[in-house]
Amino acid sequence: MTKYMVMQTYSGGEACDVPMTEWSPDDIRAHVAFQRALNEELADKGELVDAQGLAGPEAAKKVVSGGTGGTVVTDGPFTESKELLAGYRIIDVDSEERALEIAARLSAAPGLGGTPIRQPIEVRQVMSAPA
Repeated sequence: MTKYMVMQTYSGGEACDVPMTEWSPDDIRAHVAFQRALNEELADKGELVDAQGLAGPEAAKKVVSGGTGGTVVTDGPFTESKELLAGYRIIDVDSEERALEIAARLSAAPGLGGTPIRQPIEVRQVMSAPA
């Protein structure tokens, strides 16, 4: 088994560039229900390690420090907020192919009117430290 991090950003998808904050309550419920059902399915298969949604860009903070002296903390929202992480899953699967299959399902999550949003999903293998 190999662990992968599957990441979703605040960017829209090819089929939906309307922010979720502007979706109808029914569309939001359908999207969240899809996410929860997928989490449950992955957990039942023993593939889900963790899944979390993150607070919006308006609650984000960026921290810069040189290790000594002053630390700079910047509050969001950030102009590049579309690139900020919205949520993630850590999955433990048999192959990269399976991780990509899961990412494809996430990309097709329902958006406005139930249309798949075609959101780009980033997949990265979780690396372990050398011995």
